[in-house]
Amino acid sequence: MPVSDPSARPTPLPGRRAHAVDRAFLGMERRHPDVRWDAGGVAYLSGPPPSLADLRAYVGFRLGALPLLTSRVEGGARRPRWLPDPDFTVDRHVHEVVADGPAGWDAALHTALDAPFAPGTYWGVWLIHGHVPDEYAVCYRFHHACQDGSAAALTFRAMLGEGEPSGRPVPKKGRLTGLPRRVGTAVGLTTMFLAGSLPVRGRSRAAAPVAPTGERRLWRGRVPADALRRIAAAHGGSAHDVHLAALAGALSAWSARSGVPLPRVRALLPVDARRPNEEQTWGNRCFALPLELPVRLPMQRPARTAPARGNGSLDAVSPLRRLEHVMASTRRLRGEAWRQAIQDLVRYMPDRPTEWYLRRMLSPRVTDVMATSMPIADKGSLGDSRVTGVALLPLLVPGHLFGVGLSYFGEWAETSFVADRALPHGELLPELWEQAVGELGGEVETGSAPM
Repeated sequence: MPVSDPSARPTPLPGRRAHAVDRAFLGMERRHPDVRWDAGGVAYLSGPPPSLADLRAYVGFRLGALPLLTSRVEGGARRPRWLPDPDFTVDRHVHEVVADGPAGWDAALHTALDAPFAPGTYWGVWLIHGHVPDEYAVCYRFHHACQDGSAAALTFRAMLGEGEPSGRPVPKKGRLTGLPRRVGTAVGLTTMFLAGSLPVRGRSRAAAPVAPTGERRLWRGRVPADALRRIAAAHGGSAHDVHLAALAGALSAWSARSGVPLPRVRALLPVDARRPNEEQTWGNRCFALPLELPVRLPMQRPARTAPARGNGSLDAVSPLRRLEHVMASTRRLRGEAWRQAIQDLVRYMPDRPTEWYLRRMLSPRVTDVMATSMPIADKGSLGDSRVTGVALLPLLVPGHLFGVGLSYFGEWAETSFVADRALPHGELLPELWEQAVGELGGEVETGSAPM
């Protein structure tokens, strides 16, 4: 493991003005100081864990490639800027949680998930070990005002990855000749999603089943990434479409088992809007899009004269009907024009409309589940230890059922569910998601087609 003096400081950078999305999250924090505005991820590693001193030295060494992580916000609410923090120390950011033997792993993991940040810090790393001799985990959490998921994934690659480029799709460089069309598309996009956020008479939302405890829990599932891609290729969609369709199926099964009614569930999808030259590891360049998950679909009956296709199943819970529903909703978002429109909105929307839009989309009156997806890396390591798996820690919004993150690491698509401890039978969600992916794959293999 490379080591360096933890007190060694990266070269200071000039101040950087906080982006409108950064300022929106900072404003929401001021208005709701009791809310947890952090997200992050957990890397699971094989091998003997490092000492806390060695991990601090390692992080200090890696910060040479991540100088913006040594920033702090100054300038007040009106003109916040990220400036080099003269009081920055690695020790305030890197911590340790030791499990009390094999039975103490769950408690140690969730201690790291719920630990407060040190005063004046915006991120933290927790080394979690003690349950077995040759396995450990590293939990990285950050305040959402200073990073979004894409920036955090880039931080992972700098800290634990092995030089892979970002897997995120980015729009091509825009041309001024297309500016009027781009403005019209951006306005249309905003109008469509704002209209979708308005309450509809007779459409009730999912209700939080119990009072929250403030303690988060993490549950994981995984399937081969090729399984999602194969299903997507068979139907002309994306792997993320397959994930969302499986999520809808898992929620339907979870609702039946838990007794929590789900008349409708709307997911909030963060979309990376960085330009091609914005490959930085700090700040927010994301846009939030609502999408109704097909947890409940109206019953369809086959036409009497219609020939049977595949297994002839046209019932209301057909996995492929869910996939078709999701694909119909996301088709335009995969296009270049809509992706460019999202980029333009994030780049040019003023502060107040940005904060108003984010507050509206994060409200449990509008959305019920945070659903993010991120390519992480092909492989990773920390010294001689190898990363064996990862779990995203999406933002858990008060009033939401849970946050779910889909990460691609190596050959695996790994799903993680973060929910309040009070969520009934939350531990079933990863297994139900895996089963829903398997059902989709089974229908692909039997030649069944969505209707």
